[in-house]
Amino acid sequence: MNKAFVLLAGTPEQLLPARELMAFTLASHIILVPLGVALPFITLVMHHRALRRNDPVALLLARRWSAVMAVQFAVGIVTGTVLSFEFGLLWPKMMGTWGDVFGLGFGVEAWAFFLEAVLIAVYLYGWRRLPARTHFWLATPLPFAALMGAFGIIGANAWMNTPQGFTLDAQGRPTDVDIRSAVFTPMFGPQYWHFVVAMFLTAGYVVAGVYAVGWLRGRRDRYHRLGFCVPFTVAAILTPVQFFLGDNIAREVYQKQPVKFAAMELVWKSGSHVPEYLFGRLQSDGTVKGGIKIPQLDSILAGGSPGSEVTGLSSVLAADRPTARQATIAHWAFDIMAGIGSALILLAVWYGWCWLRRRDLPRSRWFFRCAAVAGVASVVTVECGWITAEVGRQPWIVYEHMRVSEAVTPTSAGSLWTMFGVVVVVYVLMFGAFLGVVMKMSRRWRLAVPAGEEGHGPEADTPYGPRRERAGAAHGPTTPPESGPGRGDAR
Repeated sequence: MNKAFVLLAGTPEQLLPARELMAFTLASHIILVPLGVALPFITLVMHHRALRRNDPVALLLARRWSAVMAVQFAVGIVTGTVLSFEFGLLWPKMMGTWGDVFGLGFGVEAWAFFLEAVLIAVYLYGWRRLPARTHFWLATPLPFAALMGAFGIIGANAWMNTPQGFTLDAQGRPTDVDIRSAVFTPMFGPQYWHFVVAMFLTAGYVVAGVYAVGWLRGRRDRYHRLGFCVPFTVAAILTPVQFFLGDNIAREVYQKQPVKFAAMELVWKSGSHVPEYLFGRLQSDGTVKGGIKIPQLDSILAGGSPGSEVTGLSSVLAADRPTARQATIAHWAFDIMAGIGSALILLAVWYGWCWLRRRDLPRSRWFFRCAAVAGVASVVTVECGWITAEVGRQPWIVYEHMRVSEAVTPTSAGSLWTMFGVVVVVYVLMFGAFLGVVMKMSRRWRLAVPAGEEGHGPEADTPYGPRRERAGAAHGPTTPPESGPGRGDAR
C-alpha cells in the first residue's frame, strides 16, 4: 500500500487514490510512532535517575515528558484508528480473504493500545498522588505495552512480506491456518528488531534535538544539559546496533524476497559480480542512469563475496515485479536511509569519544547543530524504511499471493479522491493543533525555568493532569508538598 505514480494499463481507476490515501495516512501516523513506542522508556529512565539520585531536575524533566507523551498518544489514537479502518475500506478483498490468517496482529495491537492508554492515565494521575516508588513501578509496564503494540503491527506486515501458516483449497482460499506460523514468519524477527531499535534511537534524537536547540540559544543550565544527555545517550548507544540490524534485514530480504532486493539495488539481470549504485535511476530497458557505480560491491554486500549470485528484476514477468519508477523510488529511499544512518553513526562516535575522554559534552557548536538536525533526519529514515518495504514489494499486497490491484475497493475513484482531500484537511488541522499544544507547553515551561538557573521550584500542578487547589483559592490553602522527590515532587 504505497504511493504509486503511474498506473499500469488495465488496473482499476480507484487504485491510484486508494494508494495515495493509504500512503498519506501511513506517512503521517509514522511520524508519531517513535515517540509512542520509545518516549515512555526514555521518560522512565529519567524518572529512575531522579529517584536514585534524589535529583529534582531529572524529576521535572520526567514529569514534563509524561505530559508530551499523553498529548502525542491522543493524536496517535486518531491516526492509528484511521489506518485500521482504511485496511477494511480500501483493501476489502485482502481482509476478506486473508484476515483470518494474519488478523491476530491487529488484535494484539488494539489490546496494546488500550493497555497503554490506561497506563499513561495512571502515570499522569500518579504525580503528587502516589508514593514515588509505587508511582514509578506502576509505570514500568508502559514500555512493554508499547513493544507489544509494535509486535502486533510488525507481525501483520512481516506476514504480508513472507506469508505462511496456511494451505490453499481448490478455490485458492486459505485453510488450515496455523496462527503461530503466521505470526512468526521468516521476516518477523529481522523486521521487528530493526523497527523497534529505529523507534528508540529516533525518539532519542528527537527529544535530544529540542534541548540541543536550547543549548545553541545559550541555555546552558543543568536542565538542558540533562534533557539532552539522557535521550541522546540512548540514541547514540543504539545507532551502531541499528547498523548491524539494518545489514541483517537487507540480507534477509536478499534471501527471502529477491525481487524486492533487486528493486532496492537496481539489479536488472541476474548474475554475480553485481555493482552497487549510489542513487541513479532505473530505465525501462534495464540500464541505470546517473548515480555512482561501485563495481562488485552489491554482490559483496549481499552474499559476502564478489561471486555471490544476485537475482535481477528481469528474472520474473513484468507483471510480477516493481516498475522501473517504483524500483527507483525504493532504491532512493534505501540509499537515503543508509546514508543518514551512516552520518548518525559518526555523530554517535563523536559524542562517545568526547564523553570517554573528558566525561563532558562536545564543545563544538557544530556538534549541537548536527544533534538538532538528527531528530528530523531520523524521522526521514523511518519514512524511507517504510517506503523501501512497501514500494519494493509491488505489485504484491500479499507477496506472491495477491496483487494490490486485486485487493482494492470497488468504491469509485471520485469518492476516494474526495475522502483523500477531507483526510488531508483534517490531518493538517490535527497536527497543527498538536504542534500548537506542544509549543504552548514549551513556552510555559521555558518561562517557568529561567535559563541558567540550577534551582527549579516545584510546579504547582501536573501538566494536563488532575489539578490541586492553589493557596488562596475559595476552598482554602493547599497542603504544602512533602519534601524531596520521594512523593513525586518535581522541584
